[in-house]
Amino acid sequence: MELKHIQERIYAGVLGKLIGVYLGRPVEGWSYEQIRDSFDQLFYYVHRKTGVPLIVADDDISGTFGFFRALEDHGYSPDLSAKEIGESWLNYIIEDKTILWWGGPGRSTEHTAYLNLKNGISAPRSGSIAQNGRAVAEQIGAQIFIEGFAMCYPGDPEKTVDLVKRAASVSHDGMAVEAACHLAAMDALAFSEPRLEVLLDSAYPYVHDDRLKKLITDVREICSRTDDWRAVRVELDRRYGYHLYPGSCHVAPNHAMVLAALLCGQDDFQRSVSIAASAGWDTDCNAGNVGALNGIRLGLAGIGSGTDLRTEVADRLLVITSDGGEAVSDAVRESRNIVRGMCRLNRLQPPPERPRFAFEYPDSLQGFAPCPLSDTPPHMVRVSNAGGSLAIHCFGIGRGADAAVSTPTFVELSAAGSNYLSTASPSLYETQTITAHASLEPGSTGQAQLQLYVIYDGDGGPVRRASPPQPVREKAGKYEWTIPSLDGCAILRMGIAVVSESHFHGTVLVHDVDWSGAPRQFTQTGILMQTIWDTTPRRFQMWTSSARGFSADMSHTFCISHTGENGLATLGTRDWYDYSVDSVLTFSIHDAAGLVLRCRGHRQYYGLLFREGHTLEIVAAKDGVRRCLARREYTYQRDTAYQVAFSCKGNVLQAAVEGKTVLTTADPEAAYQSGGCGYLIDRGAMLADGFSVRAVNAEAKLPAAAL
Repeated sequence: MELKHIQERIYAGVLGKLIGVYLGRPVEGWSYEQIRDSFDQLFYYVHRKTGVPLIVADDDISGTFGFFRALEDHGYSPDLSAKEIGESWLNYIIEDKTILWWGGPGRSTEHTAYLNLKNGISAPRSGSIAQNGRAVAEQIGAQIFIEGFAMCYPGDPEKTVDLVKRAASVSHDGMAVEAACHLAAMDALAFSEPRLEVLLDSAYPYVHDDRLKKLITDVREICSRTDDWRAVRVELDRRYGYHLYPGSCHVAPNHAMVLAALLCGQDDFQRSVSIAASAGWDTDCNAGNVGALNGIRLGLAGIGSGTDLRTEVADRLLVITSDGGEAVSDAVRESRNIVRGMCRLNRLQPPPERPRFAFEYPDSLQGFAPCPLSDTPPHMVRVSNAGGSLAIHCFGIGRGADAAVSTPTFVELSAAGSNYLSTASPSLYETQTITAHASLEPGSTGQAQLQLYVIYDGDGGPVRRASPPQPVREKAGKYEWTIPSLDGCAILRMGIAVVSESHFHGTVLVHDVDWSGAPRQFTQTGILMQTIWDTTPRRFQMWTSSARGFSADMSHTFCISHTGENGLATLGTRDWYDYSVDSVLTFSIHDAAGLVLRCRGHRQYYGLLFREGHTLEIVAAKDGVRRCLARREYTYQRDTAYQVAFSCKGNVLQAAVEGKTVLTTADPEAAYQSGGCGYLIDRGAMLADGFSVRAVNAEAKLPAAAL
């Protein structure tokens, strides 16, 4: 298979997953009868009718793409172990905030496994029947999170099943792992085999559980007799319904429904995901599995063969983990991550790195849509993908009415779903430089200018700040803008506006948009809290915290406390590389406290640690182990303020206290080339006044070896 074909099918699989999840999520928890009586059948998104947003944090999506990062974290090893994937669970999950949004031990399989991991029970023991019992271990979750891993070995079901089994066994066992492997085998084969019956036949030998074998055989037999999916559903409920299994969400009914939706829908992508979303049981999980497989199997043409399910989604997704700056993502960016992993595992040359927004897949939009915070009437602007560029179609814009499109750079906390806490950090910050390339499509009438802009969360609500307008011509031009200081406020959206002083009717093509590197200067300072009844003011909400206590303070900027190790509060993104962090720290009771940088989750970072009043350390943390890079005796006092700075440049790490360098070291392993930054506390509390990030070399680029 050609790499281009594989890339596009991976993107189609990711997109199919999103479509299925978003179709089924608004009715998750509804009975089959409730869905039937309210909507008959879900052919399109019903979020407006159910009063929930379309794009919210969802464990199906966050787990799928968050856990996949285990590959990158462990060097893309083909021998990636269940234990190592379990360590990534510990790194990216913040209990009660990310992915694990409900349950507790013995109720939620994933939460049970996480607590096992947290208590030192490594994978695969963490998800085993021996540890947790069959009822807990055989719930649905294993097949929910596997699509990223399932796309790593296109056309090779044996390697795929081996990898997926390791990933699934972190939290599950028995039939649940077998079902995940069954779907994964079909995912792998679907890259080159579109025939559903052939996929089912070819994947069947990878199933060893007799109960699952019988279920697969039964579903195929039932569906061979009728294409009436409702009749099939009645029969499945009789033979495999929830009432026949322990727990809240057993894998058997849901795997049966996934197969039935595929068989009843055949090569009709929309009909298949519609059946899975309309049939009750775990609607978003089942529709997500169906959408991913049919995305790979049928490609983008299959997804686009019915009602337009893509434009409203616009590739958008949220990956809610401790790596908060990577939360706001899209199908293109996550597909690139999977493609990179697939290439590394198969010893292929990965495609060259692209700008953040390059629109390289057919009809991809990467979150761009007519700006919801613009006053321009909707009939005056539309977006599409034109041959790998974002096309901004303008219909008679002029003075007082621009064509503004934008993409999110932060979660909309006010729109968070009631079951999920969206903890995240922005992907874009003040004083970063946005670069774009754009041109005017031939045939356009009138003169147009282009502006780059951001919408940030000001004290009185959203505020727009824009670059000076520059002419757009048929020859592609470069547009660059450094965002001014925004007083430490969160940037909600990044946008592009086409403006005209007279009348413009035509299309502007945006070929790419990018930013990278740490801000030239990002600062939050002063007292952020205005009342004791609001410990999370708006500027504070851009932090991702795993610390048990993290809040704004009435006498200091921040207060951070934690009862165990690795209580972190961070912001920033994975493309922050050379920069310095400084803050005024006042230590209370603590085992260790200080600053962190190049964070990639809350157990992967470089840390500057003040220990017990007499020691300074620079450490590299990974998988629960802190490797000491430098240490010295250093006496400091509780309840005394210290100006502390911590910087990274290349592999060199440097710490300063009260303006004097106290530690300098280099990491011979070069463990982390980039990542976010913030505070750390072990068993204690710390106050902080002001927080500032400054790029050490704003023009530097992340080394290609680190990508």
